[in-house]
Amino acid sequence: MIKTIIVDDEKMPREMIKRYGSWDEYGMEIIGEADDGLEALRLIEDRSPQLVITDMRMPGADGMELLGILNERYPDTKVIIVSGYDDFTYLKQAIRCKAKDYILKPIDPQELNAALLKCKRELESSRQISRQQFTLQIDFLQIAKGYKPALTAYYNRLDIAGIRSTFQKLLRQLSNYEADQAEMQDRIYQEFIVLLRELMVANSQAVDGFQFEIQEEALQSYERLFNDLTKLYLLAMSQLEEHRKYRRKLNLAEIKHYVDTNFCEPITLEQIAGAFFVSKEYLSRAFKNEFRQTLSDYILQLRMGKSKELLLEGKLPIKTIAESCGYEEIAYFYRVFKKHFGVAPGEMRKDRE
Repeated sequence: MIKTIIVDDEKMPREMIKRYGSWDEYGMEIIGEADDGLEALRLIEDRSPQLVITDMRMPGADGMELLGILNERYPDTKVIIVSGYDDFTYLKQAIRCKAKDYILKPIDPQELNAALLKCKRELESSRQISRQQFTLQIDFLQIAKGYKPALTAYYNRLDIAGIRSTFQKLLRQLSNYEADQAEMQDRIYQEFIVLLRELMVANSQAVDGFQFEIQEEALQSYERLFNDLTKLYLLAMSQLEEHRKYRRKLNLAEIKHYVDTNFCEPITLEQIAGAFFVSKEYLSRAFKNEFRQTLSDYILQLRMGKSKELLLEGKLPIKTIAESCGYEEIAYFYRVFKKHFGVAPGEMRKDRE
């Protein structure tokens, strides 16, 4: 129901408005009455009507003041003026404050209902736009979140080109949509700043003192926003590179966390060693001494566990499962899977059925 209040210092005009209006037909409900502007403001603050029908000349705060306050504080509220004065000053104020109609007393029922219908249609239209806008915002955030795994993998690998290309792909995709850019840019910024903080903490980087904020102008266009986000990520990556290059002792827990996060990507022992600035021989030896298994075996264990889990769910094609677990060649995945479990992927799925 469209909540409505009536404001007039005389009881008779209020009664006429209530009698003549097609309230039920238009899905409207009168939730309050006031006889001056101050009382009307208290009602508006307390009950949040979508429509206000008001006289212009009243004791206390009159319709002129009420219109100005409504226009400033409640710009989405629709206003219909009902006045006994065909006054150009009042009409001009009504136009300035975006009143929907200016009806002269005595009230004509057809004129009143035409104004009510106009407000009803505008309110319903704005509701539809709001719902569409909300749905689009959700779509935007889902699209943005879909890029987080790639950013995580590239960040941990210190892959500058990967970070740049990921943000550029996201920019191209979001540029195809129309939305409330100011709000969406701020929400997308918050999403990727939270991710950057998480990546820095996971890599034992100090977040205190790091300048996460970007200039306000960056929120005025997607291109500027993603350029500034790229710069922040690359700055944090350069600090991570320094951290890995010049530490005195290899942090094997950090290596393990890196593998746990990235094993679904086609990473190799050489790539991991390069990301941590050590030789693959030293990395393999140190990992085995700490965890009693080789790094290659640990990656295989994670991939096989994940592939079995996805396989038994029975929803994804085997080729997709292989790719999701870091295997680019399906034939190689079949060989590794059968050697590890003693049965081929298709046989395991069939036996489960």
